[in-house]
Amino acid sequence: MVAHLVRLKLTLLRNALRRSPWQVVGLVVAALYGVVALAIVVGSMVVLSVQEPDIRGLVTVLVGSVLILGWWVVPLIAFGVDSTIDPARFVTFAIPRRSLLTGLALAGVIGVPGVATVGAALAMAGVWWRTPTALVVGLLCSVLAVATCVIGARATTSAASALVTGRRFREVMAAVAVLPVIVAGPVLGRLTSGAAITADVLEHVADLLSWTPFGAAWAVPGDVAEGQWGLATARFVIAVATLAVVAVVWDRSLAHALVNPAHQKVSSKGRGLGWFDRLPATPLGAVTARCLTYWARDPRYALAVAVVPVLAVVLYIVSPGGGVLLLIGPLAAYLMGWGISADVAYDGSAFWTHLAAPLRGTADRLGRVIAAGAIAVPAVTILVVGSALVASQANAIVALLGLSFGVLLTSLGGSSILSALVVYPVQLPGESPFQTKQGASTASVVSQLVGWLAVMVVCLPEMILALLAVRGGSVALGWVTLVVGVVLGAVLLTIGVRVGGRTLDRTGPGLLSKIMAFA
Repeated sequence: MVAHLVRLKLTLLRNALRRSPWQVVGLVVAALYGVVALAIVVGSMVVLSVQEPDIRGLVTVLVGSVLILGWWVVPLIAFGVDSTIDPARFVTFAIPRRSLLTGLALAGVIGVPGVATVGAALAMAGVWWRTPTALVVGLLCSVLAVATCVIGARATTSAASALVTGRRFREVMAAVAVLPVIVAGPVLGRLTSGAAITADVLEHVADLLSWTPFGAAWAVPGDVAEGQWGLATARFVIAVATLAVVAVVWDRSLAHALVNPAHQKVSSKGRGLGWFDRLPATPLGAVTARCLTYWARDPRYALAVAVVPVLAVVLYIVSPGGGVLLLIGPLAAYLMGWGISADVAYDGSAFWTHLAAPLRGTADRLGRVIAAGAIAVPAVTILVVGSALVASQANAIVALLGLSFGVLLTSLGGSSILSALVVYPVQLPGESPFQTKQGASTASVVSQLVGWLAVMVVCLPEMILALLAVRGGSVALGWVTLVVGVVLGAVLLTIGVRVGGRTLDRTGPGLLSKIMAFA
């Protein structure tokens, strides 16, 4: 059964590459990136193995800890865990859970990240070639570390998906998951720029990490090379215990998910019709109510909203009280405005109701814009005013509002057109938001890049005016920026809604057929 699951993963990967040229392009780009990264690691380890003074233990612990931490946390906030072989699809099959876990773990190594990780782990074990005993132990610990990476990634995403299905916890979970990784870069950047990192600091950090689940396995060969068998044994026990714990967490989470699929959970509490009770009983009101319900209850939208305050924290760390913090308003405006570019894909098979009902494409586009705007406008306003006050540039508030509202309206207009043209695989309602559907990465990255470039080009007038107003401290020019941003943004939003509406009337059936093909 384990071998069958691995063959199934390879077969699905091969079929996906045959079906879509974009899959081939994405795999080639990812492979090139992986080869370059692996070449850098291997080259560095070769140099490190003969380096004097001997810093092999220091470097391998630091690099290895980052590797394990990345496997555990990055799937929560970025690409998600590979769902090519989704455990939920095996619910009706009498597969022993141990065989299923083993097969899924081995299948998780198949791919660019897995292969690159295995190569990097072996390279880090190879630095101990001058001490044969340490080399043998290093190879064993590398296997242990790779298993910790893969199984730990499954454990964190499975456990987080169980929590994120509760609406009370998903926003907090998203923020907690995002904050450490995103903040780590700016913090290290500030420390580096301030010359705060010294050899003593690195040694202290490495020593601490060597007693944690992230660095224990990587520290064992160094202890063996130094003859510290007691320390090596203690850290090896920590590494083995870590693998056992994450395996148990994954096992329990998988067992719960197989018996209680998230999409089958239904609330027994009477809640009325929610936004459908509050908004007019018109096509536009129905679409708006449905989208507001998405924003309030769907974890996929909650994760997108949670990124915005995290960005504010990052910019504050990068430049506390400085001008960089002023960018949070326009950035949040773009992210929240462009967020509805995947709305049709998030509808899934339910999009047929929009086609079957007497609903014009313009009403569909406008309803989604109103729902997103109801959340984005107050959020952007608060961020702009707050960032300007923190940066002691209150005179820049008007200009920043003009730029932010211009970006928001333009992004909403662009999203209205793009989502009527392009759909790509996304997580289905009730599925874990911490997984990536096969074929989604390339399409989403391309659409984000195109959207970012398009919004930047058409928003140049208010961008230039805002820059001049903030630098010159001109309040009058700030009001000009506000007028230009709102008026130009409103015109572009109107064009986007109308063009997107007419496009949706024409492409709706084709979009639905693509969505159904993704299932």
